[in-house]
Order: sequence, then C-alpha cells, then structure tokens
Amino acid sequence: MSSDKLNTHKMWDHGQSPWLDDISKCMLESGDLERMVYKEGIRGVTTNPSIFEKAISSGDCGYPEDIRRFLAEGKNVVEVYEALTSADVIGAADIMRTLHDESGGVDGFVSWEEAPEWAEDEEKTVTEGRRLAGIVNRPNLFVKVPSTPAGIAALRRLTRDGVSVNMTLIFSRDQYLNVAEAYIAGLEDRLADGNSLSDVSSVASVFISRVDTVVDNQLTALKSPEADALKGKIGVANTKMVYQDYLRLFKNVRFEKLAKEGAKVQRPLWASTGTKNPEYSDTLYVTELVAPETVNTIPAKTIVALQDHGVIRANAALENVDEAEAQLKRLESLGISLEEINADLLTAGLKSFGKSYDDLIATIQKSLEVIHE
Repeated sequence: MSSDKLNTHKMWDHGQSPWLDDISKCMLESGDLERMVYKEGIRGVTTNPSIFEKAISSGDCGYPEDIRRFLAEGKNVVEVYEALTSADVIGAADIMRTLHDESGGVDGFVSWEEAPEWAEDEEKTVTEGRRLAGIVNRPNLFVKVPSTPAGIAALRRLTRDGVSVNMTLIFSRDQYLNVAEAYIAGLEDRLADGNSLSDVSSVASVFISRVDTVVDNQLTALKSPEADALKGKIGVANTKMVYQDYLRLFKNVRFEKLAKEGAKVQRPLWASTGTKNPEYSDTLYVTELVAPETVNTIPAKTIVALQDHGVIRANAALENVDEAEAQLKRLESLGISLEEINADLLTAGLKSFGKSYDDLIATIQKSLEVIHE
C-alpha cells in the first residue's frame, strides 16, 4: 500500500468508511464537499440539529438572505427551518450521488434528522420518516431517528416501507442489540411483503467520547489507582464489544438468508469521535476503531489531525477484545454502572439536540420580527 495515501483512503482500504460530521451551504457551494469526497476519501456526511444551528446561526453562506426570502414567501419559522436544512441535505446528496451509485448503494449518504420532539412518539416518527424521505426523494438519504424505544419500533416499520434510517444516540450494547434486531426484522417483513431488499439500508450510530467524559468523572471521584487505570478506556472498550455483537448478528444463518435476497448489513457507525479530553490522542476514537463494514463519522477538526499524524491499523477494533471485556467488568466492580450512565447520556443527547433545534427556531423567529418591524 502506497505510503503517500491519505489516512481516509487507508481506512477504506481496510473496509471502513470515513464520513464527515458536518455540513453547510458554504461547503456545498465552494466545492469543499466535492473535493473531500472525490479526492480526499470522505464517503458520506452526517448532520444533526447542532450542526445546522451552528451553520445557519453563523450569518454566513447566504443563510440570512434565504431566511428573509422564505419568510417573505409566507413560510412560518418551522417551514423555513425545513426549507434551509432540506436544501443543504439535497445539495449534499446530489454531490455524492455518483459515489453512492459506484459503491453499490453502500456509501454516499447524507443524514437528515427528525425534529427532536418526536423522539418518544412511534407513530409520529414513522410518519415524519416517510415525509422527510419524500421531500428529499434521493436514494442516498438516511432519515435520522433517535434510538429510544419508540424510535427502535419505528425503525422496523420504516425499514419495511423501504426508508433508509440512521439510528442515532446509541450508547449501550442493549440499545445496539435492539436496533439491529429491529432492522433485521424490518427486512424480514419487507421480504414477506414481496419487496426488494436491495434498495434499503441502515446504520447504527454508536456514540463514544461522551461515554468517556462521564465515566472519567466518576473514576476521578474514586481517587484510586485501579480507577485511574480505566480512564480513557471505556468508550473504546464498549465500542469494541458492540462490534462483536455486530459480528454475531450479521454473520449468521438468519441474516445470510436476507443477504442472498440483496439485503445490506446495518453497518455500525462510530459517532462522537472528536476527542474531548486534551490529555488523550486527538485521533483516539478513529485509529483504535478501524474495522470492516463500519463507518466512522468524523468532525472536520479531527479529520485534519487524522491526515496529519494518525496511524491507521487494519482491524484495530478486533485487537485486545478480551482486555476490553475485562475493563468493562473492572468498571462494574468499582461500583460504576455503565448501564445507568448510558441511559443518562441518551436523555442528555436528546435534550442537547432539542436545545439546538429550539435555538435555531429562535434565530429564524428573530428574522421574522425584523421583517415585520
């Protein structure tokens, strides 16, 4: 393998797809996204309300003019939000359509998240998933759904309908197992209906750095060498065990029957991979988790660090699995409940995305007030 390859290309050589955790109108219109995809090895894009809030509230990229134009057309603030974000999603999907087609529908996706208010409502999640898919009307869209019990139930129904879904805010192995089971069951439902399996896909987004942030705080409070030895280890350990779960679920007779009918595996997607603790490697959650049939969605800042000094190892997520399992057991023996932490992180994640959504709606509302002054 040539030593002058970018690390993003090396990741793909080892079966992992690097995606960009960012989007903006500037990125689309400047050609930056096209360059990153077709020259620098980025193979997809993820978005969330926080990313859109940052982009639109910046006042750059022509967003203020678009807001005023949409408001002048009589759209309400929620309709303006949808018009702004759908335009960026459609633009990204169109830029990546060639990659999507050439990859056989594996990569070239962009995600568009449902409004956070529907996270606990199965029926509304299904209705909104169908509606958002219809608005974009591109085969390389993932409707993004939080992995609450309602969202997981909705995944099965949306998969049956042929809507491709990015299940987000997964923290625990139980959550992951329920998400994967819902996808497989949805494929079985779709096959029973006599529909094609080759035109639907899914990813399961497992969050990492947020786990270490909370766990490390609890370990610090214990003030012991045993606790200190686990700092910065649990996020990766938890993720390695999720990958073991993936292998058990998708490399067996049950899924092989679906694969023969054209079904795609639901790839684990490593999310929240920007390192939050400056004492840790700034590429920790990328270089330690390379594995076939996975995605790593990476913030722009972390991509820069990765290309500069990251070291990519094939099958890194398969290394020291026994030690990862032992670390999780040692954490439990110290009286720290990863199950409780992960449940709290899901609640906090929903709250954070909800706040970003509300902040962006407030920004648009201010523009409406200015117009009516």
